[in-house]
Amino acid sequence: MNHRKPHPDDRSDNVEKLQSMVQNTIENIEEAEASMEFSSGEQRKQIEEKNERRRESIAAFREEIKNEANAQK
Repeated sequence: MNHRKPHPDDRSDNVEKLQSMVQNTIENIEEAEASMEFSSGEQRKQIEEKNERRRESIAAFREEIKNEANAQK
């Protein structure tokens, strides 16, 4: 029988991963804003709403980064 051991919870690079996620989300916002120039009214509204959710995600990521950084100390 093939028994697998669970991997230990390695949180050592969580801050870096979260920072990368923040950067990717910022890039997505910028690309979406650039595409708005060529978008119609409804598309524009959807992009604005999605970017607002992205900004909320960034705030949550940054809070989690703070928590992780404090946990690593």
